[in-house]
Amino acid sequence: MSRTFIDGIIKNNLILVLAIGLCPTLAVTTSAYNGLGMGLAATFVLIFSNLIISAFRNIIPDNLRIPIFIVIIATFVTVVDYTLKAYVPFLSVQLGVFVPLIVVNCGILGRAEGFAYDHSPGYALMDGLGIGLGFTIILFVMGTIREILGQGIWLKIPGMFSGFKVFGEAFTNSSVILMILPPGGFLTIALLMGIFNLFRRK
Repeated sequence: MSRTFIDGIIKNNLILVLAIGLCPTLAVTTSAYNGLGMGLAATFVLIFSNLIISAFRNIIPDNLRIPIFIVIIATFVTVVDYTLKAYVPFLSVQLGVFVPLIVVNCGILGRAEGFAYDHSPGYALMDGLGIGLGFTIILFVMGTIREILGQGIWLKIPGMFSGFKVFGEAFTNSSVILMILPPGGFLTIALLMGIFNLFRRK
């Protein structure tokens, strides 16, 4: 099971290896806080949808498995969406439509079809946890890079914490705005993929 967990973080990393689920990745990683929030939301859905699908895999009809997977995933996405709206409303606004769109995230549906449906609940849990943690780490790192270079601050939590000023006021006033725009997201992904592949080859 530990191997399944580690593979989820490294070998099967949704962003750096499989390169899927890039739409929400590019959209929400303008700050570390947003990236962390999106990652944790996706992790919750991954873990519990994997568990339920694995637990009932023997009674789920093969010809109806995809619609059933989507219903199960949508249930947990709804739980996450309502919880964010109730307890973290600003984060809910920041993530916007990308929380409901977790339902059709090909990474989550792919793990349900490619792993949870064929393995026991224990392995499905470890896979969901590993994949979710790997996804969350990359979103947080991307958000950190883009927030620091794009705004000169780190870990700003609206309404709670103004963030750490990394480079001072001078940099904040002339920050690299490109980094919080979509091209900055692509550049950050390319940088992280390059570093990851370099270490993996070594």
